Amino acid sequence: MSMANLTRRTWSLFESVGGWRTVAEGIVSRLLFLVAYLVTGEVVAAALVAVGGVAVFAVSRVWTDRKYWQASIGLVIVGGSALFAGTTGNAVDFYLSTVLGHIVVGSVLLVSVLLRWPIVGLVVGAARREGTSWRRDRPLLRSYQLCTGVLIVKYITVIAVMVPLYLTNQVIAIGIASVTVAGSPATALCFYLCWRILHRRTTPATNQLEGAP
Repeated sequence: MSMANLTRRTWSLFESVGGWRTVAEGIVSRLLFLVAYLVTGEVVAAALVAVGGVAVFAVSRVWTDRKYWQASIGLVIVGGSALFAGTTGNAVDFYLSTVLGHIVVGSVLLVSVLLRWPIVGLVVGAARREGTSWRRDRPLLRSYQLCTGVLIVKYITVIAVMVPLYLTNQVIAIGIASVTVAGSPATALCFYLCWRILHRRTTPATNQLEGAP
């Protein structure tokens, strides 16, 4: 399979769970909450603003694309964060789901590498419709391990930055970190590095397989 086909199928898998619109909704909700909290000083009001902003996105997606469950993903996540922050009355709790999510996903990524079943390999294998046959190709396995390692570094960085901010109740700092360190810039960089690794290491092996009798 060519790298172009791999990219298209991986993108299709990403789009099936909401794609960049879901990522954007998460970022916008964090920004809306932070700005509204700084303006009003009220946790409940800021939470409602954040939920309202994501609700507009969800309605727009349903209206234009008829994608109901994809539209609900961001709304459910933000709604849960808003409910928790509104219940405790502590603004920093709005970002607890981001912290916990990175701890859980980062742990899963780390375990997958230790067990030599890297998550990136499972995702790309599903996109290429090859199952787990990639595990028999040691160079390709190492590439998937390396890609998963790139993501682990990102998640560890987020945890190292955001956990102390959460524990010390730094609302502004954790809000900014949730958009920058945990948001699209860092995620896009990880995707680019993984794409470069796979482009360099999977293309030759793929060409050999396609040229074999």
